[in-house]
Amino acid sequence: MPGYVLVCPKVHVEHAVRDLDEGDYLDLMRVVRRVALAVEAAVPSERTYLLTLGSQQGNAHLHWHVAPLPPGTPYEEQQYYALMSENGVISWSSGQARELAGRIREALARA
Repeated sequence: MPGYVLVCPKVHVEHAVRDLDEGDYLDLMRVVRRVALAVEAAVPSERTYLLTLGSQQGNAHLHWHVAPLPPGTPYEEQQYYALMSENGVISWSSGQARELAGRIREALARA
């Protein structure tokens, strides 16, 4: 999905609820929201998904997925379906990725 971003704390954290006190959790969520707003400013989106996924068997580091759903995506291709790479990925060049990253960075600087 164009604009898909991961937001991770700089320190190792494994659990969003147990490993952060309320203040740290709210600070991190402010960053997630700020990044999501920047992504939405740079990428047309019908909805922006925010998820924290992981497990002790896989990626045990806390991170949020910020995933903008392209406008007009059919309902049966939304939600988890849209996030699953086995359903296909949108091919784009490194130049397109760099250009989009620059637009997101600019939007983040304005946020």
